[in-house]
Amino acid sequence: MSLFVTLGRAAALALLLVAGPALAELVPSDAQRQAAVEVAESLRYGHYADVNLDDEWSRRAFDRYLDILDGQRAYLLRRDVDAFDDLATTLDDAVLDGDLSRPFALYRRYHERAEARLTWLLARLDEGLDFDFDGDQRMVLDREDTPWPGSEAALDELWTKRLQNAALTLSISDQSPEQVEDTLRQRYEGQLTRLRQTNDEDVFGLFMAAITGSIDPHSEYLSPRQSESFDIQMRLSLEGIGALLQADGEYVKVASLVPGGPAERAGVLKPADRIVGVGQEDEEIVNVVGMRLDDVVDMIRGPKGSVVRLDVVPAQAVDMTRSKVVEITRDTVNLEDQAARGEVIEIERDGELHRLGMIEVPTFYVDFDAWQAGEEDYRSTTRDVAKEIKRLKAEGVEGIVLDLRDNGGGALQEANSLIGLFIDRGPTVQVRDARGRISLYGDTDSGTLYDGPLVVLVNRLSASASEIFAGAVQDYGRGLVVGSDTFGKGTVQTLNELSHGQIKLTRAKFYRISGESTQHRGVTPDIRFPSLIDPELIGESSLDNALAWDTVRQVQYRQYGEPQHYLETLRDRHRVRADDHPNFHYLERQAKLAERLREQHTSVSLNREQRRLEVEAQEAEQLALENQRREALGLEPLEEWIDARDTPQGQVDGDPGSETGAPAEADTEVEPIDRAQVVEAAEILLDFARLDSGLRLAEYD
Repeated sequence: MSLFVTLGRAAALALLLVAGPALAELVPSDAQRQAAVEVAESLRYGHYADVNLDDEWSRRAFDRYLDILDGQRAYLLRRDVDAFDDLATTLDDAVLDGDLSRPFALYRRYHERAEARLTWLLARLDEGLDFDFDGDQRMVLDREDTPWPGSEAALDELWTKRLQNAALTLSISDQSPEQVEDTLRQRYEGQLTRLRQTNDEDVFGLFMAAITGSIDPHSEYLSPRQSESFDIQMRLSLEGIGALLQADGEYVKVASLVPGGPAERAGVLKPADRIVGVGQEDEEIVNVVGMRLDDVVDMIRGPKGSVVRLDVVPAQAVDMTRSKVVEITRDTVNLEDQAARGEVIEIERDGELHRLGMIEVPTFYVDFDAWQAGEEDYRSTTRDVAKEIKRLKAEGVEGIVLDLRDNGGGALQEANSLIGLFIDRGPTVQVRDARGRISLYGDTDSGTLYDGPLVVLVNRLSASASEIFAGAVQDYGRGLVVGSDTFGKGTVQTLNELSHGQIKLTRAKFYRISGESTQHRGVTPDIRFPSLIDPELIGESSLDNALAWDTVRQVQYRQYGEPQHYLETLRDRHRVRADDHPNFHYLERQAKLAERLREQHTSVSLNREQRRLEVEAQEAEQLALENQRREALGLEPLEEWIDARDTPQGQVDGDPGSETGAPAEADTEVEPIDRAQVVEAAEILLDFARLDSGLRLAEYD
């Protein structure tokens, strides 16, 4: 390293250390103090739960605040935490009185520790890294439940391991020693810059996140800046990639994809993927590990038509070294992209061809502007599904599958009116408010558009309005629900103005007409499909302080059928087909393998050879499963797991001899995994239709 480079970096570091506000300036404003009082009052008197801001709550909120500041126990010492232990019993008084001096002081202590640690890391890098990666040490991945370090020496030991792991990860990714040092220096200098740019609004936001998050995961304080961003999203004018992101420790995780959005259309992102780098067009990718969520979101946003490059660690990857770079062209999400669409699926049984309908419903939408303007032909989920039902009935289908996979909800009125296409008036959902009052919503129009056999296909990302619809179909006995357990979001939020910012507050809870809540547990399918979405990572039950499942009184409603009488037979027939189907066999075994690897993967080796062996052993298991599937489908086996990982699940590789990279002709009829679930839902529907019609004929005779 040249002297000029060293001096240049030292000068840059000096600038970083003097940039931004002084710690003494990180004090609460009068507006923030007043907002804290308003948030406290909103939680006490407006939240669905019976919220008592007392000493018991103070302990939970204090622990939550510590988790937000230093969830991995990597900066603060035991004596730092002990010095602020008074907050464990006085945090209630602090927010009720608007006295934020002690919470801000705790942040300043964390800030000092974090700045000192980043400075220490940069100093180590300037000395030059000398790790040989041939020892026998391991690094624990999740320190959330470990004791607070007792000394600076303990923190030095921890951070030496973390630095060694970061260097090893980059080294395994084929970076030279110089590149490793440059990448890490960029990472830590970036973190230090952002830390030094922290202002009082940032600190207040972190503290308010602890206050609201101690009650439930969906109540949230929005700063004036966040309120503006939220309003933009509600107007659907935000241009980006169409992905909902959330913080996951030092990483940014994909929570879900917007139906019809650029990321979903590109097929390169999946829920639980981690984004470790962001780059613009042909610019260098910036490492975003440790970066604040809103800063990462700002980097990913951009004008329509521009390209963002993301360095992504897939959810199924067994090691953070196994990242890949994907490109997504930013765009807006149009109503047309989210519209319901139908098709006919043909199934051959005993030499006879059967036609089943399938309607994909990506979201519950309504063109509010056109509706409010009184336009007769406004677009909505119910209207579009109705058109598809009429078309499918005209084509003589024997039953209909409604595909609600990945449907995160939307307009409640559309869930109610959609049910009305399949029942002749009746309740669809109960909504209980904070005072215990229950409102009943439902379909008020007489008659049905479709009264034939019905199957609803769901997965872990089916949430909110999707769960209301699926639960109503199940309760009415109107059809079958197949797939995996749904998300479990059964709460209602409202947005209220504060004197400074806004608060999104959980005000009510959904209940099925049977009296069961959809909260936390979601809807349990009648026939289960295996899923690669890990419920420990995605879903209401994976969120801290999620409200519990409970029940209210059942309402009066009419039973349209009793599909439970056929469940044992239907499950047996499904199991026979699934055991013989390569994609279902793969999904089931891969889900079990992923769960086992997650339970085993609690630490990583800091020995290069041992790390390589562990990763190769885990990937060999995944590759073996993939090749079993490919062999059963008549495809050539893959030599490397990375080849399977970089190919969307269930798709086949392009024909190397084709200029377009399109699949070879022999592979064009290979069924993707997602498609296999749709076809199996249609198979179950056909079984159901034939069993039900047979029983009706027997009853008639």
